[in-house]
Amino acid sequence: MSKRKAAYASKIKRATHMLFFKRHKKPGVKGWELRKALGSDYPKVLKILDDSLKTFDLQVKTVFEEEKPVEKPSLEQLDRARFLITLRGELTPKETKMIGWRIDDIAGLAITIAHIISNKGKAPRKEVEELLRNKLPGWKVGFNIDRYIRYGYLTQDDAGQLYLDWRTRAEVDEKKLINAILTK
Repeated sequence: MSKRKAAYASKIKRATHMLFFKRHKKPGVKGWELRKALGSDYPKVLKILDDSLKTFDLQVKTVFEEEKPVEKPSLEQLDRARFLITLRGELTPKETKMIGWRIDDIAGLAITIAHIISNKGKAPRKEVEELLRNKLPGWKVGFNIDRYIRYGYLTQDDAGQLYLDWRTRAEVDEKKLINAILTK
């Protein structure tokens, strides 16, 4: 094996370790951390890793926390982005049970995300709570919204407005969700 291939194999191994093992409160790794550990060619390393993960129905996902996704992001934008491993496809209902959430909690999250999307990206918390009370037991509503916020699916401002957060952008295909709701 050439020195160059060996160097890339080592970088791919290091990137895999960084992406799979949680080191911070949020899963994934910031681009600047990858640049520091792997060098300025870390986007190329992640592309190779992403191609390798296709076999396992996984992908390296790039999430721009404060920004809209960019077609061809600059290295500076990538340094501020978060990278994580997500599913490439979809979970079966049987697999969904393994993530540790009850089906009604997942349904509540789907309802909440769809409601926020339909309200141009924001919705008052009280309005969402009222909507969820029609579908879930009342005692679970506040608990679930707090969990969605804690896990990074939603964020809430001081005025009580709910917004979609980084994890929704990373894990939820918003168009598929809306289409699934509309076709039912």
